[in-house]
Amino acid sequence: MTRRRLLGTAGAGLVLAGAALTGCTPDAEAEADAAGGGSPEPSGDSFTTPPPGTAPKPLWQAPAAAGALGSLDALAVAGDVVIVSGDPLVGRDVATGEERWSRPGTAVPGARLILGGGRLYLASAEYDGDVVALDPATGKEVWRSRLGGRYSMPRPVGADGERVYVVAGILEKDHSVRENVIAAIDTRTGKVAWSERRDAGTEEFGLASAVSGRRLVYTDQRRNVTVRDTVSGRQVWTRKTGRSGFDRVVVHDGGVMVSDGRTLRAYDLENGAERWSLDAGGFASFNGPAVLDGVLYVSDSSRALWAVDPSSGRKLWRNEDLLDHSFPVQFAKVGNTLYGATRFDEKGGVHAYDARTGKLRWTWNDGSGSVEQWYVVSAGRRLAALHARKLSALPAV
Repeated sequence: MTRRRLLGTAGAGLVLAGAALTGCTPDAEAEADAAGGGSPEPSGDSFTTPPPGTAPKPLWQAPAAAGALGSLDALAVAGDVVIVSGDPLVGRDVATGEERWSRPGTAVPGARLILGGGRLYLASAEYDGDVVALDPATGKEVWRSRLGGRYSMPRPVGADGERVYVVAGILEKDHSVRENVIAAIDTRTGKVAWSERRDAGTEEFGLASAVSGRRLVYTDQRRNVTVRDTVSGRQVWTRKTGRSGFDRVVVHDGGVMVSDGRTLRAYDLENGAERWSLDAGGFASFNGPAVLDGVLYVSDSSRALWAVDPSSGRKLWRNEDLLDHSFPVQFAKVGNTLYGATRFDEKGGVHAYDARTGKLRWTWNDGSGSVEQWYVVSAGRRLAALHARKLSALPAV
């Protein structure tokens, strides 16, 4: 049996927590419903949603192997399967919550769920330098890549239909790691397509990334935004920014958007020129942005929620009425409703906003009392929400 190296600290967590429902039933009744006391909706799409101002009851709930230190990509949907990072790695039926598959010892703590080309990509939990491709419908292993055995702790950072992109440390003769590479692995064969040494001083941890066409975009903890060609690995451009950490980087309509402290910035994808910038005002700092249906959504540390035109940087609306509510850091959208998952707050949970105006419609909380982070992802007419050690499905229309 292969020996594993155990980590002294663990993590793999999701979106926030809260203890109250807004515009709903009293707390005691809400907690009973969230814990499964209410009648679950039938499977399929025959469920209905409550009237405006009332949070829905979960369609189903299931245990999840989650912790508090995971990435924003610790929850994912592939087809009709919702996948939760953790040990075991589990895939559940989106409609019923039934377990489709379970794989213990597969995902490292805090692993990002990288999907592309019909595959799920993970670093091996054996800490042996492998990258593993799984079929998200069945959880079965499709291929395993060793990256030539020269690298340490590979981390998939993005994927498309042709390649999965990985950052890994370069193993020296004394087994130390002083520099790192970014490599592309062919999604069909598992063989390395290209490998490029990154600039000295860059780090292999704390990366946010996105793939768009022939461009791979990523940030790191050394205040860098970098764009590479996905076919050759050639570095197209890199820029220094004023912030050392990023929650998320997004690409839309030829622009790269990052939250740079008190400023939201957009750069041209092809040449790195700054297209526009937007100031948060006062001493507020922006959190990580998301672009959904052609609109950029982002919150700031003053608890304001913004909607912005990603092409021009023009503010569409700004909700400043969230002082009594925790702010969202991850977003999903279904129809005209924007869903936001909050972070580390007793009054947090899943917020539902009118996407046209930013008005808060309701807040749903699972009643656990945990202050761990929440995660949320859309799945057709459903919303999957992960919090602490519970996965919930909510109606979303």
